[in-house]
Amino acid sequence: MHGNLLDRIRLLFRKDKESYIRFYQILGFYPRQIKFYEQALLHKSLSLKSDKGRWINNERLEFLGDAVLDAVVGDIVYCKFDGKREGFLTNTRSKIVQRETLNRLAEKIGLDKLVKCTTIRQSAHNNYLPGNAFEAMIGAIYLDRGYKACKYFIEHRIIGIYINLDKISSEEVNFKSKLLEWSQKNHFLLDFQLVTQSHDRLYNPTFETEVYIEQIAAGNGSGYSKKESQQKAAEIALEKLKKDATLKKRIAVAKTIREGQSRLEA
Repeated sequence: MHGNLLDRIRLLFRKDKESYIRFYQILGFYPRQIKFYEQALLHKSLSLKSDKGRWINNERLEFLGDAVLDAVVGDIVYCKFDGKREGFLTNTRSKIVQRETLNRLAEKIGLDKLVKCTTIRQSAHNNYLPGNAFEAMIGAIYLDRGYKACKYFIEHRIIGIYINLDKISSEEVNFKSKLLEWSQKNHFLLDFQLVTQSHDRLYNPTFETEVYIEQIAAGNGSGYSKKESQQKAAEIALEKLKKDATLKKRIAVAKTIREGQSRLEA
């Protein structure tokens, strides 16, 4: 991938050499189809359309990149921690692909400064843009170079430089606190409700918790303590909020209705 002679020769005949060089500095290789990488930086708030009337933004690339990133990080974690159980591997992967980590990685490689969006969107929802663009860039690499190139980039240009796998695997993430912080920041009502309390085959107590945001079910989790079930429910809710735009809209609508009713009653 690095120092590919053919790619360097092609660069001599490119009109927009600066764009290729800019992406090379981030990726470690020259794009073959630069249109994918350019589109990865376009937020939907720009409302751009092609000549055929199709929206031009990074949402589809973000969707693809999210799936590829999960697969690649899962691959790397699986090979790194030989013999570890599924739960450990899943938790370690989750810590790497969570929005907070992706935002930080995007900023580390300078991707956040290249994202194109409206000024209003940039100031109002800046916390999502870098991580989304990072996923879209992974999607671009996959379309341009394939899975092996994605894995090389993530393993050597990202994890190898910015992430200590041994350290991150041992860190505990308080998903409930993260969800609570997000809810308070956006003024959403949050409620954890114990659904069932039972026993497993060995008569160990088990708990099932559902978390509600604005009275909308957002995540269900089980564990051997109330705390564990709440943590799992919060983790699932955060994952849904990351990927499910419909859920986020339902929650926002429910909040608007609640606030409207409160004003009428006042």
